[in-house]
Amino acid sequence: MVNPRDGTILHEPPTHAELPQRLQRLCDFANADENASPFVHPVLRAILLHFMIGYDHPFVDGNGRTARALFYWSIARSGYWLMEYTSISHIIRRAPAKYLRAYLYSESDNNDSTYFLLHQLTTIRQAIAALHEYLDRKSREQKETEKLLAASVSLRSRFNHRQTALLNHALRNSDTEYRVDAHQRSHNVVYQTARSDLLSLHELGLLIKTKQGNAYVFYAPENLRELLAELAKE
Repeated sequence: MVNPRDGTILHEPPTHAELPQRLQRLCDFANADENASPFVHPVLRAILLHFMIGYDHPFVDGNGRTARALFYWSIARSGYWLMEYTSISHIIRRAPAKYLRAYLYSESDNNDSTYFLLHQLTTIRQAIAALHEYLDRKSREQKETEKLLAASVSLRSRFNHRQTALLNHALRNSDTEYRVDAHQRSHNVVYQTARSDLLSLHELGLLIKTKQGNAYVFYAPENLRELLAELAKE
């Protein structure tokens, strides 16, 4: 690893001859039982796997991505499912120098990984806080849009109660697919009425229409909230 500014060598990974044995030990550590002795907390285990891929640098390219992927695999395997929805990469990119220093301090202090562990624990806390902020913001946006659908005279005149229910559902479940037959069953209407509901929303740009086999499938665009706000102004 070389400093791009002055060419200083910051880290020299182990030689390629050592890698097979080191990677095997890494795999053994990754797959060890949680009750093995000595006990290593699952979060610390995931961080140490991240650290060792960066330290050993076994690949020509993609070591950082591999390290983060291994971290997420290990932590999810141990039941910390919330971490699947966080982005440690986003936090690291905010302060890359701190990430690099955590590695260098560990290496220069007799390979004491405490520096890297503390850095990554702070990163995890920041990533979880960022996730909570995102969820709070999306929750507020959803409530505001639902109020808009309920209060806007313009929108109430455009949509029947079935379409309003579908739009509210789409705002909360952006990856849901909608089909005419399912909409028909949900609201106990004839096929033509259900089809008209979905096609009308498609014509307004509020649903995207694709074809799967012989049937049409509809789903909400990513900017559904913004589209509804614009319609409410008309």
